[in-house]
Amino acid sequence: MKKIVILISGRGSNMEAIVHAAKNEGWHAEIAAVISNKADAKGLEFAASHGIPTAVVANKAYATRALFDAALREAIDAFAPDVVVLAGFMRILGADFVAHYANRMLNIHPSLLPSFPGLDTNKKALEFGCKL
Repeated sequence: MKKIVILISGRGSNMEAIVHAAKNEGWHAEIAAVISNKADAKGLEFAASHGIPTAVVANKAYATRALFDAALREAIDAFAPDVVVLAGFMRILGADFVAHYANRMLNIHPSLLPSFPGLDTNKKALEFGCKL
């Protein structure tokens, strides 16, 4: 069974969908943990209510991105995941962090980064004039 750690920054709607799919659709996977960079992320409540371990690694507690990335990596690795999923995780991660999880990390983002970062990415793309 594959172990998944999910990273979130907010309400965790994508994380909720992953949790439900893992439980109800016969995935051979378990959600090992949900980790957020924000202590008040609503998705943490959902995860905890479903018996999923949670952790917070607050980016504002670290002077540099590299220090935050190192602390986040340590928190993730404590759960020994096979896969790390960024599901609404609103931090840009450094190259060393990404390399550590090479071929084991998936970023769910509704935009072609870095063109339309943050929230309301579809609206930003349409306002810019992007066409499909």
